[in-house]
Amino acid sequence: MEGSKARRPDGQKGRRHESQTDRMPESPTVGKPEGTKALFRESPQTRKVDFVKTIVITSQKGGSGKTTLTAHLAVEAGRSGAGPVCVIDMDKQATLSRWHDRREEDSPERAPFPFHQLAAGLAKQKHQGTAICFIDTAPTISDQSSELQRLADLVLIPVRPSPADLWAVAETVRLVKQVGKPFLFIMTQAKAHANITAQTVAALSGHGRIAQSFIADRVAYAVAMTGGRTAPELAPKGAAADEIAALWTEVQSCIPRTRAAVLEEEVTHG
Repeated sequence: MEGSKARRPDGQKGRRHESQTDRMPESPTVGKPEGTKALFRESPQTRKVDFVKTIVITSQKGGSGKTTLTAHLAVEAGRSGAGPVCVIDMDKQATLSRWHDRREEDSPERAPFPFHQLAAGLAKQKHQGTAICFIDTAPTISDQSSELQRLADLVLIPVRPSPADLWAVAETVRLVKQVGKPFLFIMTQAKAHANITAQTVAALSGHGRIAQSFIADRVAYAVAMTGGRTAPELAPKGAAADEIAALWTEVQSCIPRTRAAVLEEEVTHG
């Protein structure tokens, strides 16, 4: 798949031939240099943001669906008009970066900041007009995990309906509560009508809020990620598209609207 992409003469990624129902309309990009990807769907001169709403996706358990969740929410946020959106990959496995490399759409932007420059990088994104930043993290608990969560306005914790995920989630929750950030559990790879799903929800409910919209165990998510796409982009009227749209609406409602609200949350839980 790599190395076979057609490139437009200006150096941008070539676009697949899509049907009108599969392709989202694009706004014109202002001030786009030749040979680069468009970073924004509107000029930063015409859109000012008070702060970059930073969403950190974290889980101590590998295989919980962090990267899939990050990619799908970032694309959905842009498609819904909440952008400009950027993603940052803080996992050494770099799965999100590989997905982005395969992606032929211009949005979301990937901001390649190293950990020690992340705070300054977010400030730079603000000046460039970025509205929302999604940060994918490594499946481990470390000092870096704490620092990443301190930068968050909202923490998303994906959990599969399994005993192993439940056993691992306690330490993640402890850390998030320690830094005083609002968080939301998201059920991933959920199987409808399975007892283990209901049991997992019941167990999590004692620790914090759970998103009402689940991410079902669908092959469509893996297929889309392989090609640098998302499931709603491949099937705009499919069940996965409904799931992601509903989940983004719920996640968006949990993001503090002001940085003062974030600080108040820290004081309340700190």
